[in-house]
Amino acid sequence: MGALHRFEQRLEHMVTGAFARAFRSAVQPVEIASALQREVDNSAQILSRDRRLAPNDFTIDLSGSDYDRLSTYGQSLLSELASMMHAYAAEQQYVFAGPLRMNFHRVDDLSTGRFRVRSAAAAAVTPGPGQPAEPTETAIRRAPMFLEVSGARHPLNAPGLIVGRGGNAGLRIDDPGVSRRHVEFRVRDGNEGLQLSVVDLGSTNGTTVDGRRIQHAFLHDGSVVQIGSTKIVVRVSEQTHEPKPYDPQPYEAQPYQPPPNDAQPYSAQPYSAQPYSAQPYSAQPYSAQPYSEQPYSEQPYPPKLHPPESEHQPPMNGRSQRSWGA
Repeated sequence: MGALHRFEQRLEHMVTGAFARAFRSAVQPVEIASALQREVDNSAQILSRDRRLAPNDFTIDLSGSDYDRLSTYGQSLLSELASMMHAYAAEQQYVFAGPLRMNFHRVDDLSTGRFRVRSAAAAAVTPGPGQPAEPTETAIRRAPMFLEVSGARHPLNAPGLIVGRGGNAGLRIDDPGVSRRHVEFRVRDGNEGLQLSVVDLGSTNGTTVDGRRIQHAFLHDGSVVQIGSTKIVVRVSEQTHEPKPYDPQPYEAQPYQPPPNDAQPYSAQPYSAQPYSAQPYSAQPYSAQPYSEQPYSEQPYPPKLHPPESEHQPPMNGRSQRSWGA
């Protein structure tokens, strides 16, 4: 038995009397349930082989007459629709991005009997360690900027904030498509005011800013940062400074302006040459030394020395030395 059929059976017991007459020519609850299932099927994103991420925030647009008829029984009907959606998600192996929320919305562009279903992924958002559990309006007004996530506002102060699914993140988003440490919002004090930027911390599914995938980007008031299925809107209460691209200015040559004629006149000093007095040259007389020849005395050649006869002459080649005569 499918979830839609079980919903019809429960609705038979709930719809009686005036409630049945209200739906006779207007929007039927079964039509709303079927439209919700189609919306989930069309919007689901693949997480793994056996898991798909489904939106969890549903808005049902009704005409004025249909909204007036359903407003009395709206809460009971919404509870039944939510139970049906939980059962259908379990059958199809869907994982909701956060707590399931449904509401009816009155619009003027629909006629009686017609309706429209809109969905969005609104993950549960909880402040991390060191952050206030429920920021007050005073804290939000004092903050130079804040982040809008799933309808809630979170103040953003210097030096910044880490957003992710992990327990240590400054702002925790319970979205299966968000990494434990997904992005970091950085607030720096620039020359012209506060400067806000976002940096992807190596996430699995990446980060986009205004529909463009980025690794690092500067932000301004109204920037939309999407991580997983969650959209974060940046709101700035104090003007931030974003570096402007280099815009070279054309060069205009300035006409030559001569310097003002306030220089002191040059007064040349007269040149006085000093007379040159030559010193007389006095030559010193040269006195030659007389040459004295030294007599040559021949030195006697020293005689050859012989060893004494008493000294023993060693044998040569093992034989005694002999002297041979003529």
